[in-house]
Amino acid sequence: MAAPGGARRRPLLWLLLAGLVHGASSVFIVENGNGTACIMANFSASFLTSYDTKSGSENVTFDLPSNAKVLNTSSCGKENTSDPSLMITFGRGHTLTLNFTRNTTRYGVRTLSFVYNLSDTDTFPNASSKGIKTVESTTDIKADIDKKYRCVSSSQIHVNNVTITLRDATIQAYLSNNNFSKGETHCKQDETSPTTAPPSPKPTPPSPSPVPENPSVSQYNVSGSNGTCLLANMGIQLNITYEKKDNTTVTRIFNINPNGTKVSGSCTSHLVTLELRSEVITLLAFTFGMNASSSRFFLQEIQLNTTFPDAKDPSFKAINDSLRALQATVGNSYKCNAEESIQVTKAFSVNIFQVWVQAFKVEGDKFGTVEECQLDENNMLIPIAVGGALAGLVLVVLIAYLIGRKRSHAGYQTI
Repeated sequence: MAAPGGARRRPLLWLLLAGLVHGASSVFIVENGNGTACIMANFSASFLTSYDTKSGSENVTFDLPSNAKVLNTSSCGKENTSDPSLMITFGRGHTLTLNFTRNTTRYGVRTLSFVYNLSDTDTFPNASSKGIKTVESTTDIKADIDKKYRCVSSSQIHVNNVTITLRDATIQAYLSNNNFSKGETHCKQDETSPTTAPPSPKPTPPSPSPVPENPSVSQYNVSGSNGTCLLANMGIQLNITYEKKDNTTVTRIFNINPNGTKVSGSCTSHLVTLELRSEVITLLAFTFGMNASSSRFFLQEIQLNTTFPDAKDPSFKAINDSLRALQATVGNSYKCNAEESIQVTKAFSVNIFQVWVQAFKVEGDKFGTVEECQLDENNMLIPIAVGGALAGLVLVVLIAYLIGRKRSHAGYQTI
């Protein structure tokens, strides 16, 4: 039964098993005044938030709970007046909002906003400030009209001091049949093979590019007039898709060899840039920015200039200056042993291995307090959960054995 205002939520029992480590997925529905669904979304989500306490910065991770509800202020939108929106509320004043937009062929989540309440002492214990905080970011959630957006892989949205992770997501707006469409548009993370260009006169497709071993981890430090402004240990792998002269599309994956790479960069009070050059790449630049209000640094921009002689357009250029990756408090360091993939453009992504980075404030050319990535924390949760389950099983068997032994002794009488 629909809630007042046309918004409702249908929990799916078969999805409960998905919540072993993270919260289970649920279907969230927005309906118009006639009871017809215009938005459906099925996903689980987690939130990594940094907040200030009297003793310093703290990180907290929490899931979208199973009792989250669709707010009545969600809307199907009005033509030429307002766009559809899905607003989900949970906990003590926390809200996740997806704002949609469309053109003649595609729709997508134009912005995703997260409102969290620092007065919620259960979620944010010992927070030095109270009240409501809001963060908002654009997304790459897009799909063809009359198709659902599908993304089995985890996708992260970094904005200021918050990282939002969506998992096993199925999302569709502008519904035409009151339910998810059969057709679907897959996210970039789920694409495991390069796409093929329109048929060409040559029938034989190109061989796929071999995947190299993990890149070597090396130091890439930058210093300025006031000393070191960037410490960076990492292995770097580039993933580039381009169209060849024979009209086929190929994806090349290759590692940055630190032995043949020239390192340079620059330091300012607001930007720190690491520049890498070699025989393979004309320029690979990583630029770190800083949020003065939250005192956090983050990877803000990646730029690549290189050439491929077999490409239809030999000059390959890509840049994204709105990233929010590798975040940590200024004075601390960001560390992640797990592989991280950063999507720069549709045709270019960077895989980073065993990254340990600190930007702006570096004391004594040494890394500060470590802030671990969420991927490492998740990898630790799984063996802990399995170990706890095994310990519980051993305890149950031991108790059963002791009870059985006691009963067997009680059957004998002393003569």
